[in-house]
Amino acid sequence: MNVNYPVPVVGAVALPRVEQKFPPVVPIACASLTCVVAGGIVMASYVPRRPPLAAPIALLALGVILSLVDVVILARLRGFAWRTFFRVAKWALLAYVISAGMIEFAFVRNHTRGAPLAVVTLMLVVFALDVPLNIAFTVARYDST
Repeated sequence: MNVNYPVPVVGAVALPRVEQKFPPVVPIACASLTCVVAGGIVMASYVPRRPPLAAPIALLALGVILSLVDVVILARLRGFAWRTFFRVAKWALLAYVISAGMIEFAFVRNHTRGAPLAVVTLMLVVFALDVPLNIAFTVARYDST
């Protein structure tokens, strides 16, 4: 499929649009998000009983590792639209912290206590960080400024 994109013109010379190759930040963040959402579903399926914690903790650990890998990959990017990234990330983070807080409240309201609550809380932290990272990276990678 051949798609013609607008070509920037400088003076009388048309410059070809150069697509910068980026590392797989979004797929890694989505994999991390998938792990913590799956762990959260397992945890929620047992409410109000006490859930077994082996699988959710393993999924949480994998999600955290993938998120850390993403942060390291992002930190190594040069020539990236960081200003746009952080501008978008701060507002997306605010929205997802509120969302994660409401989910946390539902678990607390349903009398989740101790280790299960700690695991759910950590999963929600990963959730509240991964989604804004995805949104901000996607916006910033296409920023032309």
